[in-house]
Amino acid sequence: MNDGVDFEQVQRFEEHRAHLRAVAFRMLGSTGEADDAVQEAWMRFARTDTAAVENLRGWLTTVVSRICLNLLRSRRHRQEDALDADLPLAAGPGAGGDPELDAVMADSVGLALQVVLDALGPAERVAFVLHDLFGVPFDRIAPVLDRTTEATRQLASRARRRVRDGRERAEADRDARQRKSVVDAFLAAAREGRFEDLLAVLDPDIVVVADEEAVATGFSGREVIGAKTVAALFNGQAKQAVAVLVDGTIGAMWAPGGSPRSVLAFTVIGGKVVGIDIVNDPQVVAALDLETFDD
Repeated sequence: MNDGVDFEQVQRFEEHRAHLRAVAFRMLGSTGEADDAVQEAWMRFARTDTAAVENLRGWLTTVVSRICLNLLRSRRHRQEDALDADLPLAAGPGAGGDPELDAVMADSVGLALQVVLDALGPAERVAFVLHDLFGVPFDRIAPVLDRTTEATRQLASRARRRVRDGRERAEADRDARQRKSVVDAFLAAAREGRFEDLLAVLDPDIVVVADEEAVATGFSGREVIGAKTVAALFNGQAKQAVAVLVDGTIGAMWAPGGSPRSVLAFTVIGGKVVGIDIVNDPQVVAALDLETFDD
């Protein structure tokens, strides 16, 4: 520290460092930039007489917010990516040893929220982070943004809608990946004749419904119920079946020669297959929107 800085001044700042770093991290999405912003806030604090400041935490939050706002605006001009390379490693609990920062980075959405925040404009991001994540009143945020209180409230409201929409999309993507992983496990176990693994992904009361064409070509009845019965039917089968989206829903198809002959639509709940609809009717199959996966 500089010679002109006394221990009491350092101690006053250090009491708020974890909070400031948490604010800066959510603003910037980068642990390195967050540390730089906090260091800049320290230097401004060290040069300023704050003896008369009653709410030092609020004063320092304003200072670090203005620093972050300038960095966000500068970054936008440079068109830089807001997420630095160390974010995935730093985003877990225990990073840096600051409980408040750890709590922020272990947020229920985590990296997904950070990606959504990065899509916000600088002013939107500052308004949302300060108000919704750290509870700063709008009348204190407004001077940071050089806006009226009402305009700041509207910025946060707009950002909140965008964050909510982004979270919903992220959750939908996650759920879709989970359903696909269950179907992939089902198909792999069926192909390889792993009966116990098939049972593991089937709900005990699973119901398989087949169309008339499937029954006519050898499937065991219009409706089959129960995990053991269904597992026995599919065990060692599905040799050429691949996972697909069937009208936007996870499923599988058997397409010898590249032409879909049989389509299975899966219902997956809680990581288990609870239902399978089998469609073999050529006209119905031809009318389905089938989309294969890249992987």
